[in-house]
Amino acid sequence: MSNSNKVMKNTDSAVNHNIKRLTETRLSYYAANPNEIDSRLEELDREWDIERALETNSSILSLVGLTFGITKAKKWLALPLVVQGFLLQHAIEGWCPPLPILRRLGFRTSDEINYERYALKFMRGDFEHINAKALTAVPEKSPEELLETMSH
Repeated sequence: MSNSNKVMKNTDSAVNHNIKRLTETRLSYYAANPNEIDSRLEELDREWDIERALETNSSILSLVGLTFGITKAKKWLALPLVVQGFLLQHAIEGWCPPLPILRRLGFRTSDEINYERYALKFMRGDFEHINAKALTAVPEKSPEELLETMSH
């Protein structure tokens, strides 16, 4: 199971529903305003996913704990131990204590962001050049043959 799936499985269903509803609302807006799709895609390129937010949070708290542990008091060294334990728990289970808070703040998984990204690209017509017949023949063709078929 991917981390995105683990995160969604370990997120309150109401929060998942809210994130999905907001994405669908945005997609409806951009379907009616296709001239704004390019700027939205640029925004999505800058959006932090939940993994990046957790990793950054973990790094900051660990560095603070190490710095204070070295310069102030050794008890601060417990902070990076706890934080890294949470990050390990997240890597294994897809859950850690900051996850519910960050999800409620609207941090999405990379899959959730990509869903919106590719829906917008589809609306924009990015995939019109793909030959549907070529996609059904994928197992029979080499990657080079597939790309050649798709470009016609």
